Amino acid sequence: MIRPSRRSIVGLGAAAAGTLLLPRFAIGQADSRPTITIAVQKVTNSNTLDVLREQSNVGERVFFSSLWEALIGKNWRGSLETVPGLATEWRRIDDQTVELKLRPGVKFHNGDEMTAEDVVFSFGRERMFGSTEAKNRTTIKAFEQIPTPRPGKELPPEVSAAARRIWPDLLRVDAVDKYTVRFVNATPDVTLEGRLSRYGSNILSRRGWEAAASYLDWARKPVTTGPYKVVEFKPDVSLTLEAHDEYWGGRPPLKRIRFVEVPEVSSRVNGLISGDYQFACDIPPDQIVDIEKNAGFEVQGGTILNHRLTVFDKNHPQLANPLVRRAFTHAIDRQAIVDSLWSGRTRVPRGLQWEYYADMFQADWTVPEYDPALAQGLLKQANYKGDAIPYRLLNNYYTNQVATAQILVEMWKAVGLNVQIETKENWTQIMERSNTRAVRDWSNSAPFNDPVSSIVAQHGPNGQQQQIGEYANAEVNTLSEFLETSTDRPARRKAFRRMLEICEREDPAYTVLHQNAVFTAKPKSIKWKAAPAFAMDFRAGNFEV
Repeated sequence: MIRPSRRSIVGLGAAAAGTLLLPRFAIGQADSRPTITIAVQKVTNSNTLDVLREQSNVGERVFFSSLWEALIGKNWRGSLETVPGLATEWRRIDDQTVELKLRPGVKFHNGDEMTAEDVVFSFGRERMFGSTEAKNRTTIKAFEQIPTPRPGKELPPEVSAAARRIWPDLLRVDAVDKYTVRFVNATPDVTLEGRLSRYGSNILSRRGWEAAASYLDWARKPVTTGPYKVVEFKPDVSLTLEAHDEYWGGRPPLKRIRFVEVPEVSSRVNGLISGDYQFACDIPPDQIVDIEKNAGFEVQGGTILNHRLTVFDKNHPQLANPLVRRAFTHAIDRQAIVDSLWSGRTRVPRGLQWEYYADMFQADWTVPEYDPALAQGLLKQANYKGDAIPYRLLNNYYTNQVATAQILVEMWKAVGLNVQIETKENWTQIMERSNTRAVRDWSNSAPFNDPVSSIVAQHGPNGQQQQIGEYANAEVNTLSEFLETSTDRPARRKAFRRMLEICEREDPAYTVLHQNAVFTAKPKSIKWKAAPAFAMDFRAGNFEV
């Protein structure tokens, strides 16, 4: 990774001193609100703006809370607790049913009012599920026959796959009246409210969908309810959003927001200091001190509800034996990575979980201990002979990704693992199934406060690991179904712990490296608060010059 030197940062800061307190904003003649440019590592991975197709860290940044909104919202300026969103209130009717009252007067970007009809469509077959069914855990009434889509309107398979990860047993959504909807699940589910608040459960305009000539036309300019609407999307280059002045939450403070792809950290930082960008995202911790030595700038951020992982394909010949995967987990000095690459600004968490799980959090759980001797012993038991094990890697998609990978390879080498880095250009190449798929990088978020949102959604039977054929474990799948359907909280807590035992120790699907942290640099003259998430909030009350 190329980083700007301390001298270049300080020098550029001095040269641009006249612009530090008054960043160069684009001012429209008829609208005094500023236009800002945000330098990001990547705008989207799928080259679409479909929240179901773009289930990613970079997608969360540009979508929320600028473009897409859900019925139940999150407090982006607080602790991500749930708040009224496009619904003003909700109530449980029974273990399988939640009823919500819609916010009247919400306008889509095309000027239409949002009604129950749009909500029902947003969770229907044509837009979300395609031909997939709710899992037949009980005797249920099948979905209505899906309408034959127009040519070009067929859902990409990854859209319906994501929908079923989020809603494995949603049976139907009923419109009770114009402003009331009822979600009916095929099975009991204590997490329905959480599912309604997470990304993917967002509302779109039915008329906007039907007016688009093709799925791709719609997916690159979706009609939603957010405070900003799409003006121009150039895949792999930039995304420009414009204020939606009929936004129900108040007039947006910015005229336009432009997200521009700037892969190199040095270019993001230099562009920020020179005034080309007003925000620079994904700042590595070792750059923070130098940036903030310039009195006109600051870096905001910290840990978020996302963990960095190393993920295993247990079908690879060298990884089929769980003892080898266990050796990987015990060879990692996680704290050394946190101290050296993150300057102590993040932490090693207690496995794939977060404290905001409340009573489901396993406070006495730990990641596998750093024990090189144990790792060597496991490799000896497995009769590992030093065969090469590929490690697929992107070029700093994650902050410090390449540096972390290089450290990991040396740690694994120290115990006798022969791990070879294979640099790939995109996620398609990372996920491609072949005899070289073995180890890769990933991260997992917790979109709501229950283990179902992470360990089940990512590693269970509907999870990405199983969908792409990396991992499967029969007991994990049984426990996943139990977590999704049981209302017995003590029993659910016990089942979650057993899943951690299997996925992190006995038959490793992954190993957690550290909690992720996000840092964003900006001029001090911009009054803005970073969310404890990838998302960037530019609604009324959170931007001022």
